[in-house]
Amino acid sequence: MNYLFTLLQINVADSLSNTVAEAGEIRLSYWELAIKGGWIMIPIVILSIIAVYIFIERYFAIKRASQTDINFMNKIKDYIHDDKIDSALSLCQMTNSPISRMIEKGLQRIGRPLNDINAAIETIGNLEISTLEKNLPTLATVAGAAPMIGFLGTVIGMIRAFYDMSNAGNNIDIGLLSNGIYTAMVTTVAGLMVGIIAYLAYNILVAKVEKVVFQLEANTSEFMDVLNEPV
Repeated sequence: MNYLFTLLQINVADSLSNTVAEAGEIRLSYWELAIKGGWIMIPIVILSIIAVYIFIERYFAIKRASQTDINFMNKIKDYIHDDKIDSALSLCQMTNSPISRMIEKGLQRIGRPLNDINAAIETIGNLEISTLEKNLPTLATVAGAAPMIGFLGTVIGMIRAFYDMSNAGNNIDIGLLSNGIYTAMVTTVAGLMVGIIAYLAYNILVAKVEKVVFQLEANTSEFMDVLNEPV
């Protein structure tokens, strides 16, 4: 009796080890998962490419806009005090930055009322900010659209799974439902990943734009203070 019990334990252990070994051989690459997600993965992948492109392009564009010579405003103030407006204009034209273009517009309006000068600078400033924020609404759209497309894939996958169940009748098995469930789960994960990454990228860029805006406002106030100084 003990011999039969021992033999039974050995057989069960061998069966379990074989099952674990067979299960360990199952591997899915990211590419295979994407394929199992179905056609709904195509727009999600496209949105991910758009998000990465916008983030990289805008990141370096905003970084360039924020890099200004720390002595730029000091030179402008010295030129204004020495009544060398042409030299100040030349310096602005040689400097490729939003603040230089704003100050250039203000220098061109010297002699007019200060309110007109300030309005002209603000107009250029709004145009510069609009340029910095280029494609940011698109990035925000990606952050919102990607998860919704993923959830659409979830619904499509579940509909497919229930449709297969209804056609199978009493012959339902896991393999029959796997395609629909794969579509549901993979598209959800992919959509959420793209949406989260795009959302974080959007907020990073917005914070950097706001930092540039503060710099522009500070430099504009400094310029207007120079013009308000008594002669």
